[in-house]
Amino acid sequence: MSRESAKSLDVTIFEQEFRVVCSEVERPELLDAVAYLDKKMHEIRDIGKVVTIERIAIMSALNIAHELLTTRLGTGFDMSQFKRRMNSMEATIDAVLAEQDELF
Repeated sequence: MSRESAKSLDVTIFEQEFRVVCSEVERPELLDAVAYLDKKMHEIRDIGKVVTIERIAIMSALNIAHELLTTRLGTGFDMSQFKRRMNSMEATIDAVLAEQDELF
């Protein structure tokens, strides 16, 4: 990422403001990550057993790392297979729609 394409972005996670630097291309994914982390932290807090923000952050990080590793190791959701199936479904839909266009 070059300095010219990097811009600062203010985000809020768990009611705390942070300034991060990212490119315009990375911005949508970063905002998704911020929303996901904020949601996870609120879920941990709402359970009521973890009180301090540091522990909430660590437990959230641990849960997210577990999700990532489960997916990578193939015991969880397989994103590659999902993408292949979606592409196949899209191709089928496109073919059917093309046939429909020929009818009219």
